[in-house]
Amino acid sequence: MAVVVEDDEDIRGLLEAVLLQSGFEVHPTGSGVSGVELVAQRDPDLVTLDLGLPDIDGFEVARRIRRTSDAHIVMLTARTDEIDTVLGLETGADDFLTKPFSPRELRARVEAIMRRRVRDRTAMHAASVRTRPDAAPVGAGEQEPDVAAAPGTAGNHEPVGGLRLNGLVLDPPAFSVRVDDGEIAVTPTEFTLLHSILAGGRTVRTKTSLVRRLRDEDADSGTFVSEADERSVEVHVGNLRRKLGDNAKAPRWIETVRGVGYRAAPAS
Repeated sequence: MAVVVEDDEDIRGLLEAVLLQSGFEVHPTGSGVSGVELVAQRDPDLVTLDLGLPDIDGFEVARRIRRTSDAHIVMLTARTDEIDTVLGLETGADDFLTKPFSPRELRARVEAIMRRRVRDRTAMHAASVRTRPDAAPVGAGEQEPDVAAAPGTAGNHEPVGGLRLNGLVLDPPAFSVRVDDGEIAVTPTEFTLLHSILAGGRTVRTKTSLVRRLRDEDADSGTFVSEADERSVEVHVGNLRRKLGDNAKAPRWIETVRGVGYRAAPAS
């Protein structure tokens, strides 16, 4: 399901047509307030959100949506200033699309978003079933997967019960992040980035590979990654650090490798 928040009737019609062709049930609106209400009522997977709305701007709409929804928010804008991209991502948007855009580009973005959401939900369900008290034991001929002791080690497999590092617990089945027993609210994009970085341990995750991870592509797929795409990863990681209370100069969890990307900080 998708909610389209767009005051331009022609663009709203185009968005609705593209999303219907992609298999969505679409609920369009031309105002920010009604968009927030629709998201609360419909619980969509995807929200396309115009930045310039007649009542409240897209930044405020994103903030309000994020209080109750983990929908993937794609913000649409005719502005090209980097500050708008930064503000949009900081208020809860997951992706940015600059007008004018082609229906093909929008469709490709949406399909990548939904592949990732389906994959993540499938993984969360499998992990939940695996850890249920009544789950069946591994049968004859089956093997338990190898797991890493912690994300600070060289392994890339996730330990049963989630990822743990220096007081942080990332639990995919519950889609939760806890720091020192306190719950931290993160967006789906932030969760995916944190999961990718911690699961890699001390292996560096390049910004390019993280962009492709968000697109649900292979890290070495060779698809084009722009400077704006890499910048969006930087903003998301900055948001994560702020929410976690992590210090970039003395990190507990996310360590920057200057000019390359990110990796998990050493276990202490």
